[in-house]
Amino acid sequence: MSVVISGLYISLTAILMVALAMRVVKLRRKHKIGLGSADNKELQLATRVHANLIENAPIAMALLLVAELNGLSSIYLHLLGMVWIIGRILHAVGLTRGRGGYHLGRFWGGLLTWLVMLILAIANITQFSLGSMGYLS
Repeated sequence: MSVVISGLYISLTAILMVALAMRVVKLRRKHKIGLGSADNKELQLATRVHANLIENAPIAMALLLVAELNGLSSIYLHLLGMVWIIGRILHAVGLTRGRGGYHLGRFWGGLLTWLVMLILAIANITQFSLGSMGYLS
């Protein structure tokens, strides 16, 4: 079975990860900080933005991949994948612009991230896991 839809969103997530990592490297070079943050708030924030994506992406992308492998409709996979990417960009921008505090982008980005993961988890549990055991047939 082909997993081109999951592959698309996993790849877009990887590009976003690299972009956020490059931002950290750029700040490290600018401030000549090789390890840690040396209490540089700008570097701490950029590192946190990158780390937040790293913390959320593996489970979200695994859930998306499992849903595709189990036959979730491509329209739902694309919808959830697009909401995931939009949410992660909103979160990164909001966290940066809000300087670590409250920002509408951070709020909506986090909410969309959790929503995508919960929908995929519930879909995988109810439609696929229980269905394959005969509970939903």
